[in-house]
Amino acid sequence: MAETCQLPNLRPPTLVDVMRYRLHHGANLGSVFVLERWLTPSMFPSNAIGQSELCAAEAWAKLESLSRTKERFETHWRQYVNDGDLDWLKDVAKCTTVRLPIGYFTLGPAFCARTPFERVAGVYADAWGCVLELVRRCSRRGIGVLLDLHALPGGANTGIHSGTDAGVAEFWCSMAFRHLATQCLIFIAKEVKGVDGVVGIQLVNEAEFEAPRMYDWYDSVLSELGKIDASLPIYISDGWNLKQAIDWSQRQNSLTAPLLNPIAIDTHCYWCFSTEDKQKPPQQIINDVPASLSALKGKDGNIVDRGAAQVVVGEYSCVLDNKTWGKRNPTTPRNEIVSAFGKAQCEHFQRRAGGSFFWSYRMDWMNGGEWGFRQMTEAHAISTPAHLELSRDEVRKRISVARAQREARGRDAVAQHNRYWDGTYPGHYEHWRFEHGWGVGIDDALAYFQMRGHHGLEGADKIGMLDLWCLKRLREGGERLSGGGFGWEFEQGMREGVRDFQECVRL
Repeated sequence: MAETCQLPNLRPPTLVDVMRYRLHHGANLGSVFVLERWLTPSMFPSNAIGQSELCAAEAWAKLESLSRTKERFETHWRQYVNDGDLDWLKDVAKCTTVRLPIGYFTLGPAFCARTPFERVAGVYADAWGCVLELVRRCSRRGIGVLLDLHALPGGANTGIHSGTDAGVAEFWCSMAFRHLATQCLIFIAKEVKGVDGVVGIQLVNEAEFEAPRMYDWYDSVLSELGKIDASLPIYISDGWNLKQAIDWSQRQNSLTAPLLNPIAIDTHCYWCFSTEDKQKPPQQIINDVPASLSALKGKDGNIVDRGAAQVVVGEYSCVLDNKTWGKRNPTTPRNEIVSAFGKAQCEHFQRRAGGSFFWSYRMDWMNGGEWGFRQMTEAHAISTPAHLELSRDEVRKRISVARAQREARGRDAVAQHNRYWDGTYPGHYEHWRFEHGWGVGIDDALAYFQMRGHHGLEGADKIGMLDLWCLKRLREGGERLSGGGFGWEFEQGMREGVRDFQECVRL
């Protein structure tokens, strides 16, 4: 293969790569930097009227002074998720990643000006430093952090998790609010550039359905963030329309797009809120789980032709509505139904998504019931990906098997590929691209699998954000990999190399 001497030399995956593109298994750290009264009533004085962050801050400031309120909030930010919590997430739950909701106000007083938080801006003078401190504490344990700009000025949705009790979503209709949010995201991107523990930035949480100008705003933000760090994965809200979000993201995640930040889609999967789901018995909802994420069908798995389609489940739970529980078979214990529901979600999300984050880990009423990641993990309603449970010795054994089989598997894969295309559709091909792709795929999968061991951690990782990882490799290789009309051969080879490795190590 004379062509191979001119192939680009793709560097091996780094620890940062693995943390960003592995299969994410984790939870949200809700109500730490964006308070919700139902989760943390202790952060609200008894006479507080509302349910939101702003309500709590204003009520405490009125009751005890702004400086004392600042101390109270900083104690919460630094101690509510303590080292014992993080050790449990690492050692028991085997979390790879957490999703951390923050608000525009978390970035400090300058971002509170001319917003409802202006009156209590001083409370947040050191909030951003507390965010970075939590990121560092997670990173020391091998846990990545997805920074989720959960609360946008004016509200991207009507919920209290937008920071206020206003009950309106004014963000999408206000140029000033959109400009402020863009400045927030520019600030975050600059601050976390080079911070290894940050695996991505999410632009918005639960955008309103059919929010006006949403994709125009996404475009404008991406053009700014790409100037700062084009390598950082950016997460967008699907706005409750996953199909539309996939179509848009594939145009951005293409080999010809001018914007280079990889785009992942955050979608939320709950079966306890809609009127339709409340009318269903538990078993029907469990049976419905595999139909979620169906918008991905026929979309992912072919970057050269369609662009990358990468979905992550940013929120899910084991909660069912009381009306649903009223329709259950009384002979089946509730805990068995909850376990079956949780396991069905985990199995499906681990197979079809790049990761999933349970809502939520921390609340005053630990261990949180069916909203609690800790309780559901300890009840075995949440299934930890099997590779994260492996001992270091078992990881080494499986790597030895994969290395022993590498040459034969590669030879068979190339021969089968060539035989199929030359025999079924005779013509000109560049099969060396497939062979090179296969080698990249199996070597990358090995690098992911052994990275934890290299850093003293139990378990192994697998490529979970596979569409985005393939896109990254194709972009790094440039025209020599993706050009000439035969980039599909490299992509097919790479995907097959990943699959072959996973078969070798029994993933």
